[in-house]
Amino acid sequence: MKKIFKLTHPKIKPARLADTARSDAQKYMKRERKKELPEGADFWDFDCKFGATAEDAKVIHSAEIGKSIMEAEAQNLESFYLEIMARPAHRTKKPE
Repeated sequence: MKKIFKLTHPKIKPARLADTARSDAQKYMKRERKKELPEGADFWDFDCKFGATAEDAKVIHSAEIGKSIMEAEAQNLESFYLEIMARPAHRTKKPE
């Protein structure tokens, strides 16, 4: 999913638009996790980017999406760019 979310609307408050963006991201990730995994993969991992524009987007962890959207709302940005790409991944053991 590569999308620019607007945080300005003549009738809808920015807080509600931010909630909608956060909900859309969660729905997308939930829908992707339901897809069948390829042979040898353990889970779906997500490569995420977030920024004011697509050119300024920086890599973030999928758990930081909500926090980043809240920061964009606090900075009164008119819009922001969010990219979430699913990829199959393998679990690794934790170092001791």
